[in-house]
Amino acid sequence: MHDILREIGATVAYGLVGIALMALSYLVVELTTPGRLSRQIWEERNRGAALLLSIRLLGVGAIVTVAIATSADSLGTGLVDTVIFGVLGVLLTTLAFYLLDMVTPGKLGAILVDGTTIHPAGWVVAAADLAVSGVICGAVS
Repeated sequence: MHDILREIGATVAYGLVGIALMALSYLVVELTTPGRLSRQIWEERNRGAALLLSIRLLGVGAIVTVAIATSADSLGTGLVDTVIFGVLGVLLTTLAFYLLDMVTPGKLGAILVDGTTIHPAGWVVAAADLAVSGVICGAVS
């Protein structure tokens, strides 16, 4: 019974860390794109904004999953590792976004959320986000 309670506690702790990292990712996407992200996705049905946020959340989720799977038996150390690698994931995917923005004519954030269709640059950003997340997953493991 003690083991089950310990595992439930660990699951809740890791879940809360994962949710916090996804919330951080949401805020970063909000800051890198013009307008209110929630309004664009849920009210305006903006597919570009939805793609950008979805890929970012999937990437962070993958990093958190690998960090948990490779963490030591110590819950405290595992949580710290998960936070560190998750924040690195948010920072590095944001860096990749800004590097792409530098080579994009116009402002990349504005291009991605302009209209209800997905601009081709959205797929490039999605690929870059997943690639950076994959590299971090590989580094963690």
